[in-house]
Amino acid sequence: MILIAQIIIVLLGFSGFLLANYIHDTKRTSTPLVCPLEGNCETVIHSDYSKFLGIPVEVLGVLYYSVITLAYFLFAFFPSSMPEVSLYFTLILSLIAILFSIYLTAIQAFILKHWCTWCLISAGISSVIFIISYYISSAKILELVQNL
Repeated sequence: MILIAQIIIVLLGFSGFLLANYIHDTKRTSTPLVCPLEGNCETVIHSDYSKFLGIPVEVLGVLYYSVITLAYFLFAFFPSSMPEVSLYFTLILSLIAILFSIYLTAIQAFILKHWCTWCLISAGISSVIFIISYYISSAKILELVQNL
C-alpha cells in the first residue's frame, strides 16, 4: 500500500511541477494566463504577493514539486538508496508547502479578493501530497516501533 501511495505522490508532484512551470512560462513570455473558471489569474500572478523573498512563487513551486517528485520516485523504486531520514525531510517539506499554500490562498481571499484557479489547484495538490506523506510517515514509524 505504501508503494501505491508513493507512486501517487510522484504523479501529483509531476502534475504540480507542470502546473508551476506553466505559470512561470506564461509570466516569462508575457502570455496571458487563462483561468479555466471565473477568476482573475493575471491579477493574482502579477500581484505584489507573487514573489517571496524576491523569488517568484511559481519558481518555488517548480523547485518544491521537483524535489518531492524525485524523492518519492527514489523511495518507490530505489528504496535502499534513500536514508530513512529523507522520509521525514519530505514530510516536513510538504508541511511547509501546505502552510505556504494556505497563506497564499488567504492572500487571494482577503487581500487581493481575486482567485487564480491554477493556484488553487496547486494548493490542492500540495494538500494531498501532505496527507499522503503523513500517512506514509506514520506507517513507517509504526513499522520501526514494531521492529524494536
